[in-house]
Amino acid sequence: MVRNIVILSGNSHPSLAESVCNMLGVPSGNRILSKFSVGETRCEIQDSVRGKDVFIIQSGGGSINDHLIELCIMISACKTGSAKRVTAVLPLFPYSRQPDLPYNKVGAPLSKNPVEVSKDKYTFESVPATPGPGIAKTAGFNKETDLTRVMSRTSLSNGIGNGLPRTSSENYFNANSNTNGHANGHANGYMNGHTNGHTNGHTNGDTPSAHSQHLLTHSRGGSYTTHDYENPALISTFEAKPGYKRWVAQAGTLVADLLTCAGADHVVALDLHDPQYQGFFDIPMDNLYGRPLLKRYIQQNIPDYKEAVIVSPDAGGAKRATAIADSLGMDFALIHKERRPTRITDRQNATMMLVGNVANRVCILVDDLADTANTITRAAKLVRKEGATAVYALLTHGVLSGDAIARINASALDKVIVTNSVPQDEHKRLCPKLEVLDVAPIFAEAIRRIHHGESISVLFQYD
Repeated sequence: MVRNIVILSGNSHPSLAESVCNMLGVPSGNRILSKFSVGETRCEIQDSVRGKDVFIIQSGGGSINDHLIELCIMISACKTGSAKRVTAVLPLFPYSRQPDLPYNKVGAPLSKNPVEVSKDKYTFESVPATPGPGIAKTAGFNKETDLTRVMSRTSLSNGIGNGLPRTSSENYFNANSNTNGHANGHANGYMNGHTNGHTNGHTNGDTPSAHSQHLLTHSRGGSYTTHDYENPALISTFEAKPGYKRWVAQAGTLVADLLTCAGADHVVALDLHDPQYQGFFDIPMDNLYGRPLLKRYIQQNIPDYKEAVIVSPDAGGAKRATAIADSLGMDFALIHKERRPTRITDRQNATMMLVGNVANRVCILVDDLADTANTITRAAKLVRKEGATAVYALLTHGVLSGDAIARINASALDKVIVTNSVPQDEHKRLCPKLEVLDVAPIFAEAIRRIHHGESISVLFQYD
């Protein structure tokens, strides 16, 4: 029995909150959490939280935007009710896959459309040659490949910043201003530049009016900008290539700020997609691991697991998969996904390559999250093609949105093991391959230790 603690549940995963309360021996807090007819969230905390240690359990699956707003309103209501401390417990952290500037699905930007190259040059399926003397440079600009020549043609000085070639009047202006001093040089440069420009224009066969030539000279001499918006052809030389979005919203940082501004004093999550997400918070942020659950399942439910192979379905999860493989003394394989096309006709076809030997062995695919299940099912198809006898998929967060269930049912996967960080009742009914592991003990122990001021580092030990 834990005293002086209040555990509140949002609408996202009430069964998980009920399991945590049963393990801690405390009743679930009474609250009203509903919606008005207009769609606004209504929240009312019916239990006293004055001076209490409040834990709010709200996951990120399903209607994620509604659940996030519910969580912020509940945190604010508890702080208004004089709660001693408010801890947000998020088994699946919302927007955890958007911590940085995103990029297009096609991958890294290409400087120009792919073309057929000779065999002595590299392609996107080989390693580029190391730059050196006598080796052709990679095209980095649209029109120019030599940065020195580009910079020399584009003047970025204060006086003349439009990148146009200097006229005789401008050179005369600069010469006079340097020779005769600032005041005299300005007057002589203006008058001589106007007269000289007008005279030279008629001498060379051009017949502009004196007024238009005066305006041209004056606009060039008085432009104090480093960008020439009237000449987009020059500026386009330095534009970012297609692929990376230059102006995007960093939703991950925003969610961290929202929780902090709502009044959260502590945040607890499970298997963040990107561990650097913890750095976005100015308050304590604990990232728990689902690794012990996955390891225990491998040891207890997969026969001769020492002969099996841990496979990471993409390069991003390699560190997560190797940690399990090393701790269990198992072999490791990696699937490398090359999204960049070698030809324009192959632009939509991402090639997947297997690094490692899986022939006549059981394969265990390990990942932290499956949303549409496209990556995990393609990885299962690849290892089956390479000779795997059985394919398991171990996932911490089984969001399984869209047609993920139908894709899994039709895939080469034998079993898919997920945790109940998001509700899995409907998924389990529709997918006979699905098995669910309970994460309530992990969160119950973390809440107990946080409440009593004990260390929770033991929960991080997965070796």
